[in-house]
Formats: sequence, structure tokens, C-alpha cells
Amino acid sequence: MGKLLRRKTTGVKKKKKSEAEPLDSAQDSSLSGNKETSQSDNNTKNTVVRKAPLLSPTVVKQKTRIKIAFIEKSIQFLREVKVELKKVAWPSRTQTIGSTVVVLILVFMIAFFLGIVDFGLASLIKVVL
Repeated sequence: MGKLLRRKTTGVKKKKKSEAEPLDSAQDSSLSGNKETSQSDNNTKNTVVRKAPLLSPTVVKQKTRIKIAFIEKSIQFLREVKVELKKVAWPSRTQTIGSTVVVLILVFMIAFFLGIVDFGLASLIKVVL
């Protein structure tokens, strides 16, 4: 099957890890969900409690890219299906009805034959036992 050619959109190139901009601690904690709160126990000790980290922005971007790629691949597949369905030689209404009647007649004939064979073998087993 031939694929439909489609122009790819030009996007921003991925940055390498070495080119990525470092985040300062305020941005890092606000983006990743790490919030620190201080609590005092008997006014003598300060303890730091950290909440569970959320997904980092890079992970979120990767997941959205994967979803977008999946959607684009699905749309491309549906386009190809549409092209292939245009190539199908569909039978006429009379051909479809004729084929359906032939299939139904054969199904009833085979069912009748198997019913007779089953009845005969069941009778034979009753006589033997």
C-alpha cells in the first residue's frame, strides 16, 4: 500500500541536554511541584516536609509529543483506508442477495445432515450400551 505524502511541519529542534537552560530553585520547585513547608515542633525544631514531586515539564512535553504523534499516525492510517476503499469493486445488490441465499441454503443443508448423523450415532450408542 502506498502512503500518502504529506508535508511535515517544521518545528523547533530539540535541545540537547547540554544546551538546556538550567532552572533556578524557585522555578524548579514551582514547576515540579516540590513545595517546602516548615513546621515547628514545640518551638524548638524546624522540620522540612516535601510533597511528592509532579512530572517535570520535559516529561510532560514528551508525553504530549507522543500523543500528537499517535494522533497524526491515526489520521494518516484513516486517509490510507479511505484511498483503499475507493479501489474496492463492490458487488451489486442482486449479486449480494444471490450470494446470501446460496449461503443460507448450504447452512441449512449441512445442519440437517449433521442432525441426522448425530441422531443416528446417538441411537447406535443407546443400542450398544
